[in-house]
Amino acid sequence: MKNGKVKRVLAAGCAAMMTAGLLAGCGSKPETNSSGEEIVELTWYQVGDNQKDDELVFEEVNKYTEEKIGVKLNVVKVGWGDYNQKMQVVINTGDTWDMCFTCSWTNDYLQNTQKGAFLALDDLLQDQGKEMYDQIDPRFWEAAKVGGEIYGVPSEKEIGSMPMWVFTKEYVDKYDIPYEDIHTLEDLEPWLKLIKENEPDVVPMYLISDYTAPTYMDKIQDPVGIEYGDNSLTVKNVFDTEKMQSTLDTMRKYYEAGYINKDAATASDDKSVKRLVTKGDGQPYAELIWAKDLGYDVVASPIMDTQVTNASARGALTAINANSEHPEKAMEFLNLVNTDQYLRNLLNYGIEGVHWEKVDVPQEELDAAEGKPYIYDCKVKLDPEKSKDYSVPYYVQGGLFNTYVLENEPIDKWATFKEFNDEAQAAPSFGFDFDLTNVSTEVAGFRNVLDEFGKSLYTGSVDPEEYLPQLETKLEATGIDKVIDEMQKQIDEWKTEK
Repeated sequence: MKNGKVKRVLAAGCAAMMTAGLLAGCGSKPETNSSGEEIVELTWYQVGDNQKDDELVFEEVNKYTEEKIGVKLNVVKVGWGDYNQKMQVVINTGDTWDMCFTCSWTNDYLQNTQKGAFLALDDLLQDQGKEMYDQIDPRFWEAAKVGGEIYGVPSEKEIGSMPMWVFTKEYVDKYDIPYEDIHTLEDLEPWLKLIKENEPDVVPMYLISDYTAPTYMDKIQDPVGIEYGDNSLTVKNVFDTEKMQSTLDTMRKYYEAGYINKDAATASDDKSVKRLVTKGDGQPYAELIWAKDLGYDVVASPIMDTQVTNASARGALTAINANSEHPEKAMEFLNLVNTDQYLRNLLNYGIEGVHWEKVDVPQEELDAAEGKPYIYDCKVKLDPEKSKDYSVPYYVQGGLFNTYVLENEPIDKWATFKEFNDEAQAAPSFGFDFDLTNVSTEVAGFRNVLDEFGKSLYTGSVDPEEYLPQLETKLEATGIDKVIDEMQKQIDEWKTEK
């Protein structure tokens, strides 16, 4: 009995091991494409809302990239309000991922780089990314450098910061408003008053909670930075500048006059609200994009001269995880996105024939644009219904200059962007990175103070005479003077090395 039992146990054990071995053998066989190349899956975190047709589009994307370079994607989208916090968790807990969207305004590029989350890309760019590297404006690569090395692939788009006043064209035409002559906050006043008196259903100046009053400063580490045009590179707290104090007083004046919506400090964008003017982050032909989103025509004027800062040039990048198991494939994929027109437009607009179709460009329009860069012989006509099922923030996935333009846009749109970038002037502080090592605790405390007071002050919802001193007191308690001194020390050193 005893021997028989042993034999049965051994037999069962052998059978189990054979079965496990067979299963392991089946499971370990890699997936390959038609060329026999092994297919690797890359996890890509993107900011933005999930779309109804995401699965449909990425199925097409994967069909193409699997055959082209042996890559398939697992795209994880995280909503706008949650992305920054989600990525902190993903990065800090060591989750498995390969690529992520990063920039100066969410999933902070500089801070993540300085703490070692992102991979240095210089060697990969000279191998798998060479074609892309040679095509993208060198200033984007310069801005992507931290400590002399590149840690992100920039999405080539507008390079400068170009805040604009955005006016509803209906009221501009009705009251013959000279919007092209309106630049400063103070220039708006007579027209806000006019709308208030004559259009009771219209908000003269419509603001939402993420509005920031015009800031004539490169806020290197909000609220600390260098004023535009200050070649002495004197570090200041933005709330200590005469310009900001005057701006906050004006905002309060407008709020009390009823020019600004009462819920401005807490409001989310409600496109149904009729308004004369709001503030937008501009670029060439931005009016066409805003009009498409709002459903009516708008016109715009620049608030100040365009300035190229690290923050503006780092408006959109894709980083590779320092611990990615497939960094070469990730770089090969990013190179393809930024050089392959079929893939880029598929990611941008969805599936041709489903979400959009090509329309021919009149020959006279092509002739007029002859010799300009980034001119393509077709435009995109969006399907009015299906395009709603796949509408994405284009700059999240890659550069814009190899995408087709929409049918209502000029064929030389990207040539105009290139001209805009070439003419944009660098702020005196462009190229300087602030090392937070010695003041990380103090900087971390700024966010709470700004969240407490910033939205209310910027929108004029509270009296700056009462609340600005409270903000200043809390910033001082948090250690803003130490941050200013540390930044001044670093920028003085940087200035002598330039």
